[in-house]
Amino acid sequence: MTGIEGDLPLVRHARSNAELNQIKNVEFYAADLTKDVSEQPWSKKRFNKVLLDPSRAGAAEILHNFKHWKPERIVYVSCNPSTLARDAGILVNELGYQLVKAGVMDMFPQTAHVESIALFVKP
Repeated sequence: MTGIEGDLPLVRHARSNAELNQIKNVEFYAADLTKDVSEQPWSKKRFNKVLLDPSRAGAAEILHNFKHWKPERIVYVSCNPSTLARDAGILVNELGYQLVKAGVMDMFPQTAHVESIALFVKP
């Protein structure tokens, strides 16, 4: 398993958690996926499954990477339904994925914020 995160302290925390839990089949890297990462060794791999949890701005700037990685399944977790909708349009109309399931969780009932989860598959 490969984890990519834009914040180096979070990468260090993930590595520490993996070590603490004796999980040895994981690698974590810090990278800004909005930039060209094609020369990074981990970026040359193909990933059959992707868990995507972008910031409120969404993932539009990084979806171009999926053309190379060619994941079969994408689970997209979003705290912003409007950017999820925009990115779903890119995944379906430009990259050929199908939206299979979607749901909303009200994890913070005292606020207007919701978490959305969508599953995309390559037919």
